[in-house]
Amino acid sequence: MIDIRYEASLLPYNTFGIQATAFILAEADDVAELAGYLRSLSKPDKAIVLGAGSNVLFVSQRFDLVVRLKMDSIEIINETDDHVILRVGAGKTWDDFVNWCVERNYSGIENLSNIPGTVGAAPIQNIGAYGAEVKDTIELVETLEIATGKIVMFSNQQSAFAYRDSFFKRNKKQYIITAVHFKLSKTFEPNVKYADLQLELAQDVHIDIKKMRRAIIKIRNHKLPNPAEIGNAGSFFKNPIIDNDKAQEIKKILPMAPFYPVSPKYSKISAAWLINQCGWNGAQEGNVGIHKWQPLVIVNYGNATGTEILNFAEKIIASVKNEFDIELEKEVNIY
Repeated sequence: MIDIRYEASLLPYNTFGIQATAFILAEADDVAELAGYLRSLSKPDKAIVLGAGSNVLFVSQRFDLVVRLKMDSIEIINETDDHVILRVGAGKTWDDFVNWCVERNYSGIENLSNIPGTVGAAPIQNIGAYGAEVKDTIELVETLEIATGKIVMFSNQQSAFAYRDSFFKRNKKQYIITAVHFKLSKTFEPNVKYADLQLELAQDVHIDIKKMRRAIIKIRNHKLPNPAEIGNAGSFFKNPIIDNDKAQEIKKILPMAPFYPVSPKYSKISAAWLINQCGWNGAQEGNVGIHKWQPLVIVNYGNATGTEILNFAEKIIASVKNEFDIELEKEVNIY
């Protein structure tokens, strides 16, 4: 079934709380019907696909066609003594899926608890947190090719996952993710690489998967603002990856600069640290600002437009570039 609405407000569908309008808002719970509908349009590639709107910024105030997916089933399609493979509809709320898995002791995505969004959006961004990335559990991604209406499957390798990136993020106008296959373990092995987690779980002699999820939720709730209370889209910027020569240059001047090796030649540096070093901590301009707890989070303090938020972000990018010759990259999708 497809529910079609005209001149639909997109305010309920983005966590930044930006007012925008879709000439057509199409909500689909059936892939075949969606394919047929898109084939009936003269310019189906004009569509933008929204999950929960938790990683988007609307700069345009009007869109021709917005598609939202409602498929939210979870199917066990293969199971052994050690693993289970699940097929999950793209419209399933991500954290509901994580909770469903944790309740059944299916391990692999518990460190990704409390991340807003949908299952279909997770591969696009290759969501990650606390030492885990969703790419490590994805077996297959089912997509609808917009131009042809055909179902096209992508393996993990074909999905070309990278840090907060994927083939799908780079080809938004060509494919719509309709379902994702996950391979999860029936044996829980705690991933406590991050200091916040180690501190939170320090008193627990035995860490099980449910304790891990509770710890992640507690930490995220403490560090990140609730979009229901103040408009935001989580981390606005990626942590830059720079070559080690550049990292050493910075360390000579600022020995406390936080670097994390990612390969023999490259290191990751904290974007939050860079932003703070440039004096942006807690900064506010009009209705837009940096959240007081988290330098990576840009917030809408009032009735900010998408353009105001983007301009504020560009000032931060220019400041970091000028101070460190490092280009911050936006994690949020701009429309």
